[in-house]
Amino acid sequence: MQTTIGAGAGRDPGGVPEESTRGRALFDLDGRVALVTGSSRGIGLALASGLAEAGATVVLNGLGADRLEASRRRLADRFGEDRVHAAAFDVTSPEEVRRGVAWIEDSVGPLRILVNNAGIQHRVPLLDLATEDWDRVIAADLTSAFLVGREAALRMVPRGAGKIINVCSVQSDLARPGIAPYTAAKGGLRNLTRAMTAEWAGRGLQVNGLAPGYIDTEMTRGLVEDEAFNAWVRGRTPAGRWGRVQDLVGPAVWLASDGSDYVNGQVVFIDGGMSVVV
Repeated sequence: MQTTIGAGAGRDPGGVPEESTRGRALFDLDGRVALVTGSSRGIGLALASGLAEAGATVVLNGLGADRLEASRRRLADRFGEDRVHAAAFDVTSPEEVRRGVAWIEDSVGPLRILVNNAGIQHRVPLLDLATEDWDRVIAADLTSAFLVGREAALRMVPRGAGKIINVCSVQSDLARPGIAPYTAAKGGLRNLTRAMTAEWAGRGLQVNGLAPGYIDTEMTRGLVEDEAFNAWVRGRTPAGRWGRVQDLVGPAVWLASDGSDYVNGQVVFIDGGMSVVV
């Protein structure tokens, strides 16, 4: 819901906005449709839930139909059947992306927010890395954001409004052994965010990124339970702990809201300070 304050409206005699109503309106996503890719669990599900909490109508996405439906039901129980939907399509397939986004526009409503969260990891040394595994990670973590982002922007640009949030990583700037394709993909995603900004900011879109550090999720549970790796993460992170999926929700809501209307091409690191220390 767009809120405009005209001269003398919502202000005190000194021209200061009334904090109570304006502050809430800045982050109100009521009536806006949001697609979160890779959102049947983990970070994606937490972000979808946070956007719904802020008022958005959310569309979950994933490949596993059963798990996707179970996640949709969980959120629908909280926010209502009319505000939580599911679209199972492969974000690495141009044709499936076209059909998926078209279904959202036709069946749910005009897409206002896109969170490109889908991605995979593959841990193996570069010298042992198979070409097909490199291609698979690049397609899931980078090409998917181009495909879904382009399809969403084809609708957003004519309407002159839209928010695209690319979920990058602390590995967008840093590297460590054994995850070369993921590091390359996330570094590319950071620059794809800039490229989208260069082309679409003048058309009313804001494109930004979130860069999580090490987040405790179902997919990283093995690393959390590895005593040596756990100690390394805690010691390397000034905050002294792993991140939680809830740590990402506030920044995502901000980037999806009117409160970030002049923020474009930025990647916000949510890493407990890991990326700023040596």
